[in-house]
Amino acid sequence: MQINVKELTMKDKRIQLNEKLDLSELLSGRQDLESFGELTADLTASGEDNTAVVEGTLRLPVTMVCSRCLGPARETLVIPFHERFTKEAVPPETEEEEENLHSVQEDVVELAPYVEEAVWMSLPYVPLCKDDCKGLCPVCGTNRNERDCGCSTDRIDPRFAGLADLLNKDEGDL
Repeated sequence: MQINVKELTMKDKRIQLNEKLDLSELLSGRQDLESFGELTADLTASGEDNTAVVEGTLRLPVTMVCSRCLGPARETLVIPFHERFTKEAVPPETEEEEENLHSVQEDVVELAPYVEEAVWMSLPYVPLCKDDCKGLCPVCGTNRNERDCGCSTDRIDPRFAGLADLLNKDEGDL
């Protein structure tokens, strides 16, 4: 997937980029991903003020491991994409302010690295199978979404655990 920055900025041109990309090389090493499909990129490239603007959405179906219950967490990531390219030199202070503005030397820019970065940064850090996932029981390991195990969930502050033992001894002496 490529754009010609010089052509876009000179002619006030607008082009549609609708492509499917295989990200298996990028995502295959991730242990938290059980599976993933093809990335669908629906982008529009246009020129404005000596800058080529590429924006749109990326869609990627993924199945990850739920961080609470370890079950499958299926979702389609919808990732907004917005990058700008210019052939002019960008001053360092402007570059810091405008994160998505890239100064390029060549006329033709390959968009794949920018798309891959957007996907990589959008993968959930803590994937969930559903928002109200109850997770695994810390005592017996039962998936609490499937059934209630009946384990005690009383928590005793470890700083007061000695006092609880003392109270249990006093009750036994009576």
